[in-house]
Amino acid sequence: MTELVQTEDSSAHTKTGRFSWGTRWQFGILGALILWLYASTLAHLVLQWWQDPNFQHGFFVPLFSAFVVWQERGELAKIDLRPSWTGLPILAFGLCVMIVGRLGAELFLSRSSLLLVLAGLIVLFCGWDFFRAVFLPWAFLILMIPIPTILLNQVTLPLQLLAAKVAAGALPILGVPVLREGNIIYLPRMPLEVAEACSGIRSLMSLVTLAIIYGYLSERRRWVRWLLALASVPVTVFANDVRIVGTGLLVQYWDPEMAAGYYHASWGWLIFVVSLAMLYAIHLLVRFLLPEKGGES
Repeated sequence: MTELVQTEDSSAHTKTGRFSWGTRWQFGILGALILWLYASTLAHLVLQWWQDPNFQHGFFVPLFSAFVVWQERGELAKIDLRPSWTGLPILAFGLCVMIVGRLGAELFLSRSSLLLVLAGLIVLFCGWDFFRAVFLPWAFLILMIPIPTILLNQVTLPLQLLAAKVAAGALPILGVPVLREGNIIYLPRMPLEVAEACSGIRSLMSLVTLAIIYGYLSERRRWVRWLLALASVPVTVFANDVRIVGTGLLVQYWDPEMAAGYYHASWGWLIFVVSLAMLYAIHLLVRFLLPEKGGES
């Protein structure tokens, strides 16, 4: 009987080799190697988070992914590790992407390659079942990588024009005659430019990130989490349009200085808080109309 118990314990230990000291040392060495390989890439990434206000939410992304993994550690421990050689081509592809990115000085490729390398290592050493279990925190890491400038411009310009069109349509209804040329709105007192910083892209990236975090922490139903994440896009666009209209009213009826400097920045933060409140209100409405049932996910 004792021999049987020892055999079972040994078998269980083999299946969950993640707990053995040898495996921990191997993963430690492997982790150190990856940090060395991506040291310069990660350093430049953190520096951009610090300097670029469009991507300052990047600091929270890896922390939240680590939190999710820690939160699910009990469930992850129950998964049998089934290493798969199919992770090797994923790993090789990720390393190739890193090399191409560095040779071409393409930051997005070299940074994205880290996610491919992580996916390949997880599949190679832990298997597809384990990768599926950690897919959410792995996929969430995509939000920490700044969008390439060429793609960012493709999103920013339409948002600028949309905000200018909405403001040009709403301000006359509120008693302010305007003339719009592209992203510039001519008010009686002064022209108001919907600049790149006023496009709402900064709030959009941050709010999408916070919506995913909020949905995970406050809601068990997956479809509601998806709804909150998707709703953050129109909420941000609407709030930014309100910001432009409000700025136009303040310029016309109060003080032109409201369109620049400290007041303009404060107005942006206020609108972001309003966006969070609107997202919370949507969640409350969903809970009221479609209350959660026991065991629903």
